[in-house]
Amino acid sequence: MTPRPPLPPFDRESALKKVQAAEDAWNTRDPEHVALAYTEDTVWRNRDTFLTGRAEITAFLREKWARELDYALRKELWSFQDDRIAVRFQYEFHDATGQWWRAYGNELWEFTGGGLMRRREASINDVWISAAERRISGPRPAGDRTLIPVW
Repeated sequence: MTPRPPLPPFDRESALKKVQAAEDAWNTRDPEHVALAYTEDTVWRNRDTFLTGRAEITAFLREKWARELDYALRKELWSFQDDRIAVRFQYEFHDATGQWWRAYGNELWEFTGGGLMRRREASINDVWISAAERRISGPRPAGDRTLIPVW
């Protein structure tokens, strides 16, 4: 297994880097790339869906981004300790009908010593928004890496 820095135990700086790396990866909308951050036997709860392993994660993400068009995400560090990080996030997307959505949520992450995520628990709520209410348009600009909340 190739280490995936930053590695636990996390301090504020390394936790912030880990969160930004996750945001950057998810904004690629590339399931194969994103799945490499997780262990082969990773365990996820995403809303009411329970998944195990990279193959299931990859398939899940492929289906997600086929439905959630023009997906754009922001994550914020909430807390960290040892090998765990908590984040809050929001993302926006539109569906096939053109309806825009904003999703709000919290995630709990647990990592291996090599920096791969072995567990992810995500609670997410969606709200309808109009195109005029959008706050997130594409990945976070390189000059805006402060992880200040967008809500």
